[in-house]
Amino acid sequence: MFSRYKKPEQSKPQLVEVPKAAPEATAAPKHGNTVRRKPSQAAAQVVPMDKEKKRKERLGEIKVELHKRLLDNLNLSALETATETDLRSEISAIAGEALEEMAIVLNRDERSALNQDLFDEVTGLGPLETLLKDDTVNDILVNGPQQIFVERAGKLQLTDVTFKDERHLLRIIDKIVSAVGRRVDESNPYVDARLADGSRFNAMVPPIAVDGSLVSIRKFKKEKLAIDDLVKFGAFTEEMAAYLQAAVATRLNIIVSGGTGSGKTTTLNALSSFIDDAERILTIEDTAELQLQQTHVGRMESRPPNVEGKGAVSQRDCLKNALRMRPDRIIVGETRGEEVIDMLQAMNTGHDGSMTTIHANSARDGVSRLENMIAMAGIEMPIKAVRAQIASAVNLIVQASRLQDGSRRMTSITEITGMEGDVISMQEVFRYQRVGLTPENKIIGHFTATGVRSNFSERFRMWGYDLPSTIFEPFNGN
Repeated sequence: MFSRYKKPEQSKPQLVEVPKAAPEATAAPKHGNTVRRKPSQAAAQVVPMDKEKKRKERLGEIKVELHKRLLDNLNLSALETATETDLRSEISAIAGEALEEMAIVLNRDERSALNQDLFDEVTGLGPLETLLKDDTVNDILVNGPQQIFVERAGKLQLTDVTFKDERHLLRIIDKIVSAVGRRVDESNPYVDARLADGSRFNAMVPPIAVDGSLVSIRKFKKEKLAIDDLVKFGAFTEEMAAYLQAAVATRLNIIVSGGTGSGKTTTLNALSSFIDDAERILTIEDTAELQLQQTHVGRMESRPPNVEGKGAVSQRDCLKNALRMRPDRIIVGETRGEEVIDMLQAMNTGHDGSMTTIHANSARDGVSRLENMIAMAGIEMPIKAVRAQIASAVNLIVQASRLQDGSRRMTSITEITGMEGDVISMQEVFRYQRVGLTPENKIIGHFTATGVRSNFSERFRMWGYDLPSTIFEPFNGN
């Protein structure tokens, strides 16, 4: 149990109750035809909302004061070894004593909610803790202390969760980044980190963030979605799944393309399930999110520079070292910089079956993005040579998209077939065909093959994946 102590002369904080507003006088209408709501009706609509606001403010003030007392009284060094039951019991006891000293009476629900909030403040991330525990939430987006959005099923929603003030929000941010040995302040106003549960965290603080600190949390999915799950959710069809299984198993080099939140990492995780368990896989990520189920997996994560500006380890550094570790396949979580050179080299030099993701809106845009990344890396090559390198390295581009109704679909599967003059030749094998909208703004559409037979059909057959020709015939998905 924790050891507690009282300060010798601890003054009792005084909470000033906001006086109730006096009822407004009822003035006589100036015009005979003036329609005016009765005072009792106005009160019925205004007072409860005002009362609820005052109650929340009062509970917020009480929570801040009790949290200060907890920091004074709890034996913080014992937090790591204490059981949850002991900690909750101690917090409840300290809060009960403090409320009694402050002459504040709360009902059972208020006291229970207050104890839970205090527990989250001490052990977790304060107001964000309830959102992190909510399995329906995919993203948490904080725009200053009073505005917190979440994404559910592809749609953004404003929550009623708030921080007390900017200092409260900054304290939670500092708690997160200090746990992973990083810092954020005016001289270093932005930071990337990973929460204890694997969720991806990004924060930007004033003065760069003008209206209060900005926080973005991409929650880590504990349950890995398999191909069957994605088919059931309507992300693609069984025919497309059969094609992708053959593509992965026969070691085609695959790029998953898409915008932010389109499901690129989920798709990459699902595709990796087709990799043989006997292969050695090395993964390289900025923030470790991939959940590969194979036995022989080596995971690497890049690292930003320390406070002195030293010690950075980039994805390119990891990739260069990975090539010396005898990998069968290399999976890069996201290619967005100069590491594209090493990735394409790896795909071209015996590491068939490698995969990565990029940000792009279509397969053709994805190829252009690869060209731009090579140019930004400072490699001076004729454009034809750059395109020849891409065409020989990349076999397949899988396009993932988040549609306007929030649904995620695999909208295109495109093969790169080679070069025609100075242009990379491509053929689309499957696509998502939009038809219209329902009155509820839900997209109506279906998956279909384009009727073009795969350029890799012979490769599939040689590896024992003789796909029936009917897979490549136009069809309507579910």
